[in-house]
Amino acid sequence: MSWQAIDNEVKSWLKQARKLILTKMDSDLQVSTKSGPNDLVTNLDKQVEQFYISQIKQKFKHSRILGEESCKEEGLLSFDGLFWVIDPIDGTMNFVKEKENFASMIAIYKQGKPYIAYIYDVMKDRLVWGGPALGAVYCNQTQLPAPKQHALKDGLVAISCPMVLANYRNVVEVIKASSGCRMVGSAGIEFINLILGKHCAYLSYLRPWDFLPGKILGETLGLSVKTIDDEKVDVVSSSVVLVATKSAHTEIIELVNR
Repeated sequence: MSWQAIDNEVKSWLKQARKLILTKMDSDLQVSTKSGPNDLVTNLDKQVEQFYISQIKQKFKHSRILGEESCKEEGLLSFDGLFWVIDPIDGTMNFVKEKENFASMIAIYKQGKPYIAYIYDVMKDRLVWGGPALGAVYCNQTQLPAPKQHALKDGLVAISCPMVLANYRNVVEVIKASSGCRMVGSAGIEFINLILGKHCAYLSYLRPWDFLPGKILGETLGLSVKTIDDEKVDVVSSSVVLVATKSAHTEIIELVNR
């Protein structure tokens, strides 16, 4: 099946998911916790994920799926067909508390290789999508240029709050060397900010569904996506991920290893 056919389906699903979220986010929201009091999940996270899974299984029968809330099928690196990675609502705390700054994300691998990805800023109706299948990345219908290769001193950085509070790996010095720190609380929105050239770096502990859509899009545009130890990101494991312009990446790696 062509990427155009896959793209048409996925965009339709994302629009339907947005309609579901907007309809139910104020009147039908049930919130619970997972690993801790700040690790939230809602009934809409689960509903949206199940909607995506049902559509994938109906339209693309020979697929495997990794979903944040329920589906943990194995075989990304060895599977010969389509492998889907789903984050139905990325930034659930923002979704619950702010009603904005959250994203719905899908990454697609084909024959074990990155293919297409989607990060949908639901409240702004802003879809960043593309990947190796197209050789380009778009924001809605506009093709995006590669982000400017800002040095650390010329750019804003996004670093997760627990890392800043603990000064994990000397991140306070990273912030001091930058133009300032901004924290949104959604990996998807942070990736969009990097892709659009608003920030020069993002550092956080991320799970595969948090970073794989952004990894596909960011690397297509020349951003560096590696671990904090300057190694390749394991696409099936959680790790501390540094996403940055190549210039800022080099400076940050030097600072965190002092």
